Amino acid sequence: MDVFEEYLAKIDNPVHRAELEEVLAWVLEQFPDLAPRIAWNQPMFTHHGTYIIGFSVAKPHMAVAPEKAGMDHFADKLKLAGLDHTKLLIRMKWSNPVNYGLLREIIEYNIADKADCTTFWRA
Repeated sequence: MDVFEEYLAKIDNPVHRAELEEVLAWVLEQFPDLAPRIAWNQPMFTHHGTYIIGFSVAKPHMAVAPEKAGMDHFADKLKLAGLDHTKLLIRMKWSNPVNYGLLREIIEYNIADKADCTTFWRA
C-alpha cells in the first residue's frame, strides 16, 4: 500500500480516506497479480502493463473507472445495483456500502478481456 500512501494522505475526510484505503487493500489482497500504481493522479491497478481499474474520490462518492468496455459490459448490473454511473465511471456513494461482489466481477472481467491486450488502454 506504500504506493498509495501519498495519495491517501491528501484525502481530507478521514472516513473517506479509510474507506478508499480499505478498497485498495481489498483489491491487492484479492488480486495479488495486479500491479498498484498512481497515474493521472489516481490510484489504479494494471496487469501485464495494461489498465484494469482505477479509483478517485469526490465529496459525495468514490469513483471506480473500469474503462468504457467494462462499463458497457456491466451496464445492466449497475442499474440493478442502483449505482449511479456515466459512460466511464461508477459513482459509489460514501453513504452506501461498497459492492465488493460487483467490483470483483468487473476486475475479473477486465483481466480476462484484456489478457492479450498489449496496450495500456483498449483500442
